[in-house]
Amino acid sequence: MEAVIYLDTHAVVWLFAGQLDLFPERAVDAIESNDCLISPMVVLELHYLFETEKIKVAAERIIHELTSSIGLSLCNRPFGEVVTQAVSMKWTRDPFDRIITAQAMAGHAPLVTKDSTIRVHYKRAIWD
Repeated sequence: MEAVIYLDTHAVVWLFAGQLDLFPERAVDAIESNDCLISPMVVLELHYLFETEKIKVAAERIIHELTSSIGLSLCNRPFGEVVTQAVSMKWTRDPFDRIITAQAMAGHAPLVTKDSTIRVHYKRAIWD
């Protein structure tokens, strides 16, 4: 099993909400068996979701509570390394998906995501 995995934004939101039933067993196993990291882009996307009222809790609270409850950490990989990975990713124009996936790629680590487009293009994606 991996030592570290990355979480996509929806995974962070569901974990915060305690909605483990929305995850397939493989994803839950990965989350429970590894250290969980997020890209700083997840934090920005959480802010956007809060600002547009798609989620009701501020990003800071979500990250703080998951840091305390599951040991979630923010990846501090240099942004230049992440961008180097992202430049080659022509399969999406979504900046959030692109940077979040590139962060996992730069770390040579799996990414827990339900996003089917990411799963097609990033072979280390974990879901079902």
